[in-house]
Amino acid sequence: MIYLTRLEHFNAAHCLNNPEWSEEKNAIVFGKCANKNWHGHNYDLYVTIKGEPELSTGFIFDVKELSDIIRKNVVEKIDHRNLNLDVDFMQGKMCSTENLAIGIWDELKKCLPEKVNLHCVKLYETSRIYVEYFG
Repeated sequence: MIYLTRLEHFNAAHCLNNPEWSEEKNAIVFGKCANKNWHGHNYDLYVTIKGEPELSTGFIFDVKELSDIIRKNVVEKIDHRNLNLDVDFMQGKMCSTENLAIGIWDELKKCLPEKVNLHCVKLYETSRIYVEYFG
């Protein structure tokens, strides 16, 4: 089994806020991330697929096509956007990095060809914080 990873980058703003909690509790639980005026991150997105190389190309999937799919169906929807307000697949959800990774997975699963096996979405919020989602 071969694993192929494509790295993409985007910037986005969000706010972590549970509307059922007081402003004080949100500040305690989410700290600076509860800022009502939003805050942003420079995200790095690693999308890993898996499979066996095709005999004719030696590829499990064309990496340029993979990049185009990721950019069109994910990056263009979230880059320089407010995750809470502007991103359709995050509506009604807490905009944590964990939920964003799940949302990205779900968006990619809808548009990748059947022959492509999505293995992992790894999303870096900062250089020291990242999540991995395996579906």
